[in-house]
Amino acid sequence: MTLENITLALSNSPEILGKDKYFNSAVLVPLVIIEDKFHFLFEKRADHIRQGGEVSFPGGEFDTKKDQGLRHTAIRETTEELGLPSDKIKIIGKVGTLVAPMGVTVDAFVGMVSIKSLDELSIDKNEVEKVFLVPIDHFLKQKPEEYTVKLEVHPSYTDENGKKVELLPVQKLGLPARYSKPWKNGFHRVFVYNSTEEVIWGITAEIVFELCRMINSSK
Repeated sequence: MTLENITLALSNSPEILGKDKYFNSAVLVPLVIIEDKFHFLFEKRADHIRQGGEVSFPGGEFDTKKDQGLRHTAIRETTEELGLPSDKIKIIGKVGTLVAPMGVTVDAFVGMVSIKSLDELSIDKNEVEKVFLVPIDHFLKQKPEEYTVKLEVHPSYTDENGKKVELLPVQKLGLPARYSKPWKNGFHRVFVYNSTEEVIWGITAEIVFELCRMINSSK
């Protein structure tokens, strides 16, 4: 072991430590130009799927067998959900990686979608209830409503049979006794945007907020 070995190892360090322990996903933030104005394209998820009825950007879980990287995940999921050929999508940049408190990472890419109308899409009704457009100016000119939710860490839980399931054996490991009970893990910020179509909140609103902040800062 030498200093050179350690320095080389650090040069290849990941942006997020332990990313493999998370549910890794990617989304595309689709931009559509209608009447010379930029719009975000949103989708409302079908009721019967995970997080059904919520507004999101097209995207999904990174597939180790199908995807060459998270950028590819965003494009693949968009083509599947919107029925859009990949040559109609041009990635222009990345917003960043969002780490959600429920153990999810979301890599958000921004892409121009070459359509003149939503009628050109053939959405997968099994996953998507509907799609809609909202001008970016709508978000650039308004601040989202801001709320918080309380987060707690639980070292154990009671299952459906009333049996206590110990996740972290505090006593056995010789950890401080206070960790045998739930402990506070702070508060998590939740953004909410209202639009004429749907309420946009949570991770999707967080991505919109961060991208709009970047755009406003670059003016």
